[in-house]
Amino acid sequence: MPEPTRLPADDEHPPSPVNGGIDLLLSIDSDRWGQPDRREALAARAVAAVMRETRLQTAAGSCELSIVLTDNETVHALNRQWRGKDRPTNVLSFPAFDLMPGEALPPMLGDIVIAHGVVAKEATEAGRTFDDHLTHLVVHGFLHLAGWDHETDQDADAMEGLETAILEGLGIADPYRTGLDKRDDDGGFSERT
Repeated sequence: MPEPTRLPADDEHPPSPVNGGIDLLLSIDSDRWGQPDRREALAARAVAAVMRETRLQTAAGSCELSIVLTDNETVHALNRQWRGKDRPTNVLSFPAFDLMPGEALPPMLGDIVIAHGVVAKEATEAGRTFDDHLTHLVVHGFLHLAGWDHETDQDADAMEGLETAILEGLGIADPYRTGLDKRDDDGGFSERT
């Protein structure tokens, strides 16, 4: 695996501030992701949209969020280690704190880890652009870190409705209405650890 393009602790690549008080730390450790600046802009746009739509506030002025763009093998290993699922998935969320939806965000929010191969395959199968699907997964992963979940049908419906509103604000079609993203056997299409 290549060295990450950006490291959270690297002074040469400080966090990118996002509107709403989020300091975004993007790490890319797979060559398949393409231009780091383009991926960072996409992630920042998605995070800003979540902050805008949810009206979330930060508890201490700013909040650090780490997003790792990696490969299927890395996500497979994390999914096996943390969830006991011996397969890759599209996105994993590792919250630093257990929050309730709408609660003020702490100084450290957590990590979102996304698998390139799974994202590419799902986007192709659904007839979506890679960037639209990646944006959806960043939104979905961020909502998990901020306390939303899809453990019950009621929670899933609420979370999906919020995701849909956020994505529509970005000009991205509702992936649930069009049947592009379906809940898996765990009750959702992504995983929160």
